[in-house]
Amino acid sequence: MLFFLNSSFNEKNSGIEHAQLKRAQLFRAHQEPFKLVFREWNPNLHHFLNDNGVSDDETLAMFDYFQKATAVEEKVIQVEDLDFGVDNLSYQLEDQYSRFLVFREQQLIARVRFMANDPIRRVSAVELFDAYGNLYCVDFYDSRGFLSLSQWYTPDNKIGTEVWYDTAGRVVLETFNCLDANNTLQKTGWRLIEPDGGIYVFSNIDELTLHFYNAINEDYWNAESANIFIIDRTHVGDWALRHLTRPAYTVLHLHNSHAGDAQDTMNSVLNNFYEYGLTNANAYDAIISATKKQTADVKKRFEPKCKLYTISVGVVPDDVINEPRVKMSDRKPHSVAVTMRIAHDKRVHHMMEAIAIARQTVPDITLDYFGYVDHSNEDAAQKAIDEVASRYPDLKTWATGHEYADAAGVAEAQRTHQVYLLASMMEGFNLAMMEAYAHGMVGVTYDVNYGPNELTVDGKNGYIVPFEDINAMAEKLVELFTDDAKLQKMSDASYELSKRFSEEAVWEEWTKLLKDAKRKKLVYREPVNTGLIQG
Repeated sequence: MLFFLNSSFNEKNSGIEHAQLKRAQLFRAHQEPFKLVFREWNPNLHHFLNDNGVSDDETLAMFDYFQKATAVEEKVIQVEDLDFGVDNLSYQLEDQYSRFLVFREQQLIARVRFMANDPIRRVSAVELFDAYGNLYCVDFYDSRGFLSLSQWYTPDNKIGTEVWYDTAGRVVLETFNCLDANNTLQKTGWRLIEPDGGIYVFSNIDELTLHFYNAINEDYWNAESANIFIIDRTHVGDWALRHLTRPAYTVLHLHNSHAGDAQDTMNSVLNNFYEYGLTNANAYDAIISATKKQTADVKKRFEPKCKLYTISVGVVPDDVINEPRVKMSDRKPHSVAVTMRIAHDKRVHHMMEAIAIARQTVPDITLDYFGYVDHSNEDAAQKAIDEVASRYPDLKTWATGHEYADAAGVAEAQRTHQVYLLASMMEGFNLAMMEAYAHGMVGVTYDVNYGPNELTVDGKNGYIVPFEDINAMAEKLVELFTDDAKLQKMSDASYELSKRFSEEAVWEEWTKLLKDAKRKKLVYREPVNTGLIQG
């Protein structure tokens, strides 16, 4: 079995989750069984995955596994179905807050939350109050319709104990939060209760994760062929994969630059997400990079003894390759579109600056940018955009932000716009740029590692300009938007060069790794279980 390891999956996701979806489509098409494996508890996980075409049979979540809830028949639970242990209740709807207030006479018994925009108002959480109005417990419901988690509060309104249940309401997992010497609330341990009554105690979630990985490795064990664990988010299991009880074929997947400074990949401090994995690179059977350049850099810097594979994280489906091509003359003239997480490291403000400069020559250039705003780092991304807007008062007339778009919305934007810009600090591939080229857009990108400077063939399907050279980006925009013939020629090249990432081409690279995994010799001896004195 192939296990693709991640933390979670939500309504809005990053490039890693989108890469997993594309990989899932490819493996599904080639009838190669796989499981998307998730470590974090998420009551809406199955809902979001199902919406993206991933079945419950292709999903394996750690908390589901211990809760015996990997496959559950959906049930609708509404506020009237809840039992609070008292009679004569009244319900007050607060639709603007997506909740009901539950009263017994004048006493608040509970606040019952439901999913926003849910027409049948299925229960998502229940906040319970004591006779003095103190919150003492919050019950969380899985979107499939069962009580999944209870968080019990301390008198000072902190989460003390967290309890997970199976679908029958039996306690299966607990974790405990206590103050450390610095008066900071920390998890002090996990307790797992197995169906046979066996109890396991773990110091931290990494030990619990190892227990989970060992369990699924045993469940799918085949002495003739190794299970394959591909870790897409390293923090969820890089330590655990080194300590599996039974052998497996383990793979470190690099989804971003391994170096903290992507422009100094040989000498920079390591990206903290990959430091542990690359320090222990030889404990893996293979390392996957999405570009040839990164594979070469990893080989040169670390000299790992494991196998190195270059496998695109992006796949251009056959139906996209074969769809009718849209001429530049049939698109919005002098239009730029970008689709990304609006974060400081993506530097949308650099693109805006370049367009503002280019508009001095081509005054009708417009920008449409799609994606959710990342408010981390004290809202650095939005502040940078606001700063550019303060210097170009007309910016809001030609730069328009749009909400996070689904795949169909992104494809439509890429078919109707002409040029795709990229000004990131670092990348691991950039699926959005690959998709833009597949729909005939022409690119202008900084010379940034990794992906954009390989997806873009300079002078063919776009231009690569010096890193952080905003003026050079502006000059290339002017060059493209003042030469219709060149713009069309490059669009034609974008369509053709996208065949590098066809289903057939990418699957050919995957088969090399799968064949190597089949060649791994498995040496495992079962523990002694005879002749032992039972206490």
